[in-house]
Amino acid sequence: MKSFNVEGLEIGKDKFTFIGGTCLAESNDICCETAETIKEICKDLGFNYIYKSSFDKAGRSSVKTARGESIQNSLDILRNIKKKYEVPVTTDIHLPEHAEMIADFVGLIQIPAFLSRQTDLLEAAAKTGRPVNVKKGQFMAPADAWNVIEKLEAFDAAGIMITERGISFGYNKLIVDMPGLEIMRKFGHPVCFDSTHSAQLPGLHGPYTGGAKETIPALARAAMAVGVDAMFMEVHPNPEKALSDGTTQWPLHKLRDLLEQVAAIRETTLKFQKELLPL
Repeated sequence: MKSFNVEGLEIGKDKFTFIGGTCLAESNDICCETAETIKEICKDLGFNYIYKSSFDKAGRSSVKTARGESIQNSLDILRNIKKKYEVPVTTDIHLPEHAEMIADFVGLIQIPAFLSRQTDLLEAAAKTGRPVNVKKGQFMAPADAWNVIEKLEAFDAAGIMITERGISFGYNKLIVDMPGLEIMRKFGHPVCFDSTHSAQLPGLHGPYTGGAKETIPALARAAMAVGVDAMFMEVHPNPEKALSDGTTQWPLHKLRDLLEQVAAIRETTLKFQKELLPL
């Protein structure tokens, strides 16, 4: 398994990484509260921690849904999080020109699922010299993630990670192919599981995405039992008042309990992975 470095943190191999924060960088106070709490939890559990928020929600379901106050204000919030809490920051890009816009302070560049096949976007991200985390498209089979990896390898990406976030199953429904996580890990690069977006019910409420928040713990535990290198969660102090993805952002005050479960399952999973012979 290849690993890569994000500002001193090794991603992959024996170290587990948690990526989390509010869906949208909607305010400095909310983002700071979230980052501070998650950093403390990850420190206690021995996890790497990378903060995540979007500076622009260009992939929203409707023109009526929030994209954020302004790109510059959101970028300033992310810079402040990095400096104040001394944690790496990741965010997603939607246009090739966004890559250079964030390269000076972001430790890991994220490619949105809907754009996971966009060659120009992948190339722009790789050329920054930052590692790249690609959300696997909801339309993409696990085996097809290899094509994305091959592109990034051709562009000499500093590091590559694939994130599973659910697969479309008819209308307004996502499912998670758990054996697919193992298929993608065989490609030799770290694999991340997005337990909050995987609980979405796309388009369920017309212009707004719905979600089955109650399924998030089960999804997180199951993915950890299969074996992943990282976990992504959108977390918010008050999801009901969040400007985006309120139906699937996990409540901040419930995060420690869930991550303690994840940590316990990881210990067991690592034990079995070492004891079992390959088929």
